[in-house]
This record gives sequence, C-alpha cells and structure tokens, in this order.
Amino acid sequence: MAYYYGQQQQQPDPQQQYLWNIFQKVDKDRSGSISAIELQQALSNGTWTPFNPETVRLMMGMFDRDRSGAINFQEFGALWKYVTDWQATFKSYDRDNSGSIDRNELKTALTNFGFRLSDQLYDLLVRKFDRSGRGCVSFDDFIQCCVVLQTMTSTFQQYDVNRSGWIQLSYEQFLTLVFNLKP
Repeated sequence: MAYYYGQQQQQPDPQQQYLWNIFQKVDKDRSGSISAIELQQALSNGTWTPFNPETVRLMMGMFDRDRSGAINFQEFGALWKYVTDWQATFKSYDRDNSGSIDRNELKTALTNFGFRLSDQLYDLLVRKFDRSGRGCVSFDDFIQCCVVLQTMTSTFQQYDVNRSGWIQLSYEQFLTLVFNLKP
C-alpha cells in the first residue's frame, strides 16, 4: 500500500502495470487509445514483415467494443490476452519451430480445434492464407485463418438446423449470409 496526501492508495496490480506500460508504448500519438496503424506497427508475426492489415482489421472489429475506431486500455487488455493465447497455440503447433505453420501442422491444429476438413480444403487454406508464397502460414495469417473459419462455421451452423452438414440456400440467402459475415 502507498499513502498519498494522507489517503491509502492501492498499488496497481503488476500485470495491469505491465499492460499499461505496453499500452503506452503502442499509443505513439499519446491519444489514450490505439489506432489500427499503431496496433499493426506494434504487433510482430515473427517474419520481420508487417502484421497482416486484414488480421489487424478483424481484431480491431472484435475488440473495439465501444465502436470508437480505436482500442482503449480496457479493450487492449482483452486484445493482449487474445493475441498471447493465439501465440501460445501457434507455437504449440509449429512443431519444427520454423516460425510458420505448414499444411500438416495446420491440419493438426484445426483437427484439434474440432474441424474435420478434406485434404483439398487444407491445401486451399494454405494457399489462401500464405502471403509469402512459401507453402506455410505465418502467425498473423494463422489468426486470420482461424477467425474466418470459425466465423464461417458459426454462420453455416445457423442454417444447418438439423446438424447434417448440409444446407440449402437461395442465391439471395447466400449473398445475405456472405455479406453479413462479421468476424
């Protein structure tokens, strides 16, 4: 406990203080919130390339609860946990410690997450989320892949009322479904 002007003050939680220090470093313009550009510059995907702007956009949309267009400190705490959890998950499936996930590692990860997909779809996912053209997926693209796949699955399940793995949609229903996707 610390005393200020005769009042007893609670010391900040060390984890909160740690997050506050990170938040202040990321908030380059000292606005009290983090923009998408500041977040992208602060995040590392382990490949010395900029963090995928689409992944940043997805995360901003998920954690900007007050829809201000920026992340405040409270939102940053949730975002930080999300990114560090994904980082631990990514590292656990990056068996060869290459800093990226190849097709087989992606298949293992997604299978463990409960997805049962064909080998052709795993090939497609690697092509879709491999920005480097090396046949593997970097950390930021792995997050995007998983978020998009989960969002699409949740949306599909809304229409698959019998849980049969099959849905029937009109063209307009399909377009509505696609345009309403919000990861």
